[in-house]
Amino acid sequence: MNGLLLGTLLLSQTADFDHGHRALADFYAPHVAVSDDGAASTFAYAGAGGDRASLDAYLDSVARVTTATYNDWTPEQRLAFLINVYNASAIELLLDQETLPDSIRDIGSVFRPVWKRRFIDLFGEQVSLDNVEHGRIREDFEEPRIHVAVNCASCGCPALQPAPYTAGELEQQLEAAMRAFLGDRSRNRVDLDRRTVEVSKIFDWFESDFLDENGDIEPYFARYADALADTEEERALLLGGDYRLRYTDYDWTINAPGRCE
Repeated sequence: MNGLLLGTLLLSQTADFDHGHRALADFYAPHVAVSDDGAASTFAYAGAGGDRASLDAYLDSVARVTTATYNDWTPEQRLAFLINVYNASAIELLLDQETLPDSIRDIGSVFRPVWKRRFIDLFGEQVSLDNVEHGRIREDFEEPRIHVAVNCASCGCPALQPAPYTAGELEQQLEAAMRAFLGDRSRNRVDLDRRTVEVSKIFDWFESDFLDENGDIEPYFARYADALADTEEERALLLGGDYRLRYTDYDWTINAPGRCE
């Protein structure tokens, strides 16, 4: 094959990436179940194990995207792409296990955590979940809501959404995901009597992403006071910012049906 023909073929493979992420949507549809309030979801790994054609097609299309093509996309296209790559790859990793583990962390070890495992074909190399989340998403985008979008396949994690993230709907999707997550009282709540706000460990682990220009996190919770509070009194406490902050336990149980309480 001559160089011109090869270049034309490679261009056709990468330039037409589907920003509707329809192959991933087809894979999610029968396997993602979202709670009535939208705050939590499960993924039916058992059923998905024999139904991987759409997932494989999606990840193959991801692997064909070049750095040059990616750099030509809009910021919204790039961020939606990376969020979907992370979530789809985490599912792929679990489906590749002989038996479904109790936790995604069981796949790794103290010396080689699962987050460091290089198995994702991206931009011509194999990268890890950490590479995608921290080396790409957090490095390139100042967007704290990504922490309710990337899904670590755990019950304590914000819900895996039933549809992929897309550039055209990204703002609405991220905002809805954050509000749904903060509205989940099993992980985020206000204790008015103790003047305490209890939130997910996510806000502890990634605190720096949520701080304002003065180094305070309270304004972020004030922004979402209507989602985090159940009463006007709780809302007033959040808006005033005079409270103690505590963190709820994080449940690393795999987010399969019947495993999340």
